[in-house]
Amino acid sequence: MAVDLLLGLQWGDEGKGKIVDVLTRDYDIIARFQGGPNAGHTLEFDGIKHVLRTIPSGIFHKKAMNVIGNGVVIDPVVFVKELEGLDQFNIDYKAKLIISRKAHLILPTHRLLDAASEASKGKAKIGSTLKGIGPTYMDKTGRNGMRIGDLELESWKEKYRHLADKHETMISFYNVDVQYDLDEMEVEFFEAVERLKELTFIDSEEYLNQAIKAGKTILAEGAQGSLLDIDFGTYPFVTSSNTTAAGACTGLGIAPNKVKEVYGIFKAYTTRVGSGPFPTELFDEVGAEMAKVGHEFGAVTGRPRRCGWLDLVALKYACQVNGVTQLNMMKGDVLSGFDSLQVCTAYEYKGETITHFPYNIEPENVTPIYTEFACWKEDLTKMTSAEQLPKELNEYIDFLEKELEVPIKIVSVGPDRTQTISR
Repeated sequence: MAVDLLLGLQWGDEGKGKIVDVLTRDYDIIARFQGGPNAGHTLEFDGIKHVLRTIPSGIFHKKAMNVIGNGVVIDPVVFVKELEGLDQFNIDYKAKLIISRKAHLILPTHRLLDAASEASKGKAKIGSTLKGIGPTYMDKTGRNGMRIGDLELESWKEKYRHLADKHETMISFYNVDVQYDLDEMEVEFFEAVERLKELTFIDSEEYLNQAIKAGKTILAEGAQGSLLDIDFGTYPFVTSSNTTAAGACTGLGIAPNKVKEVYGIFKAYTTRVGSGPFPTELFDEVGAEMAKVGHEFGAVTGRPRRCGWLDLVALKYACQVNGVTQLNMMKGDVLSGFDSLQVCTAYEYKGETITHFPYNIEPENVTPIYTEFACWKEDLTKMTSAEQLPKELNEYIDFLEKELEVPIKIVSVGPDRTQTISR
C-alpha cells in the first residue's frame, strides 16, 4: 500500500482541514507531519465549527487512527486545551490519538523567545504568530531540543530546567521589554505535560511502516502552505518547517517511493497572513469584498488575511515542487457576483516576461500580468453536483487545468463538509 499526501499550495489557509475531513472515510490513519499550533484547520459539520491546531483532522471519524508525527512541534498547554475542546463531543482520543516520541516540545520560554526576537526586528518583523514555533525548530536543528520521548525519563525536568535557563539568558540578549512571569507559566506547563503523558507515545516511523506493510491506508496531512516552506517559500517570510511533499517523508519517516497521490489544495483566489511579498494583492474594494465574503480571518490567530487574485505562476511552482497529482479548488463560492475575474498568468520581472516563480518577488522586481475571465452570478452554496456548476466557473476551471496540467477533482462551494462537489 502507498501513502497519500494532502498539502496547501499557497500561503496557508487553503481549507486543508475540510478536505482531510471529507477524505478520512477512505483512510485508516491520518498523520500530521510538520508544523505546530500556529495551524488552524477548520472543519464544519452538523452546524458546528471546529478548529484544530495540532490534532489531525481525522479525529471526528470513529474509524481513523490519528498520528502526530516526528516533524510536528507540540505545545502541551495548547494541546491540552484542544483535547478539552473535544471532550464535549465524547471523542475517545486516548484510543484514537498517538504521538511520535521524536516530536519536539514547545516550552514556555520558546514563546517568550519568539516575542523577544520579533520585537527586536522593529519594522523588519516577519509576522510570527508568536507561538514559539520558530525557536523550537531552532533548538531542534541546534540539537538542544526536548522531545516527547524525553517525558518518559525520570530526569526530564532537569533537561527542561537547563534549556529554560539558557532561553532566559537569550531573552535578555535581545534587550527588549518582554514582561512575563515564568513561574506562573511553568505551573500551567507542568500540569499540561501530565495530561499529555496520559496519551500513547510511539515510535511513529515503525508504526507507520508496519501499517503500510499491513495494507493500511494512510493520509499525511500538511499544515501551512507550500509558499511558506522554509526552503521553497518566500524566505524569510516563511514558517520553520518543510511544508512541501518532501516534508512528509522527513516528518513521518516514510520513504519517497511509498508516496502515491499528492492532493494539492488551493483557493480560487489568493490570501496571505502577516508580512511578505504578495504580487496579486488587492488594496481596493474588490479585495475588501473578498475578505468580507470569504471570512478571511485566521482560525487560530484571528488576524485578517490579505486578499488578491489567483496567482497561477506561484500555483504552478507549488504543483511542480510537490509533484501534485490532483487538485482541490476551495472557496469558489466567494467569487460569485464579481464583475469579472483576473488570473495572474505571468510576471513582468526585471524588464522581461517570465512564467516561472523567481528568487525574489518583491514589488520592485515583479509586476503581475493578468488574464481576464467572465464571472458567474449564481450562488454556488446550494449546488450538489458538477452538472449544476455555471458555465463561467467551468471555463475558469478548464483554463486552470490546462495551465497547471493537473486535474481539479474537487470544488468546494461552502465551509460545510456537505458543500463539496466531485468532478
